[in-house]
Amino acid sequence: MDDINNVISGVFDFSNLSDMEVRVLNPLEWAYIGDAVYELYVRSHTLSLKKGGIHEHHIESVKFAKAKSQAKMLISIMPSLSSEEQDIVRRGRNTKTTHIPKNAGVLEYRRATAFEALIGYLYLSRKYSRVSEIMKMVFEIDEQEHQKI
Repeated sequence: MDDINNVISGVFDFSNLSDMEVRVLNPLEWAYIGDAVYELYVRSHTLSLKKGGIHEHHIESVKFAKAKSQAKMLISIMPSLSSEEQDIVRRGRNTKTTHIPKNAGVLEYRRATAFEALIGYLYLSRKYSRVSEIMKMVFEIDEQEHQKI
């Protein structure tokens, strides 16, 4: 997954943003970028499993992208987050949103937004290895869930 970070960081250079500039962005902006970064990791992961065709990859990716799944992942990884990361999660969760999708409750949606905000914040802060660590945790949690079934 580190290769993805090298490619992305080579194309989109956020090095001109200071840590303070990243920190004062609206949490919805973190979530906006976090959604895209998360989706790239998920799609890369499902493709790497080499199970089925494009339709199967899409179905698996959609499972990861649902607010319910992201909210569940956030709860699972919370104990592994630093106090700074937990603060980012809190800001993402508490940010005002005007849209709640039909297929998610308010709390689920807020947690999913918080999860995406965390990924986006870390990405914009150029903490690519931490993004990879968190995504590795997400995939391990998902694998454990599949083994329970």
